[in-house]
Amino acid sequence: MPPQSHKRKLILASSSPYRKLLLERLGIPFLTASPNTDETPLEGEPAERLVTRLARAKASALAAGEPASVVIGSDQLAVGPKGIAGKPGTQANAIAQLQAFSGHTVRFLTAVCVMCHESGLRHEDTVMTEVLFRRLSEAEIRRYIDLDKPLDCAGSFKSESAGTSLLQSMISNDPTAIVGLPLITVSEGLRMAGFRVP
Repeated sequence: MPPQSHKRKLILASSSPYRKLLLERLGIPFLTASPNTDETPLEGEPAERLVTRLARAKASALAAGEPASVVIGSDQLAVGPKGIAGKPGTQANAIAQLQAFSGHTVRFLTAVCVMCHESGLRHEDTVMTEVLFRRLSEAEIRRYIDLDKPLDCAGSFKSESAGTSLLQSMISNDPTAIVGLPLITVSEGLRMAGFRVP
């Protein structure tokens, strides 16, 4: 570990307000910046590889211009009965996603990469959260979307808000992963970079 590495600048490679709120829990000052990464899947790319690649690409995009800084990149996607489901973007897409998830188990994959070019650090992990949706009526889905407006969330639901009411069960080894940033892995990576956590 380089001396004084805990004084390195910390950057969250994300414009997500959810990830920002999660990282603030650790009490470490940080900056945020959008990595402007192309998130187009490669042909035939499995979900696990895609989410890992995008988290690394987001971190690397900013770390290249900030070689002395520690950069956190993260990505999340849902894998349901119809395959990969990202951010819905529109109300119609959100309705369709939740209708497809109704009564099914959906895997939410949240990847994180903690990187520092100068020190050679690259700490990565992908956390899976298994979510079983109860059977949902269209009226319930529409009421939920009106309430939480989850159009910028992978899988069209916010577990930290009213989205929990859509579920029958949830299994994960990190409760923050489903919100968008697995703090157990992030904390481990930051300690490796020399930050004091907590």
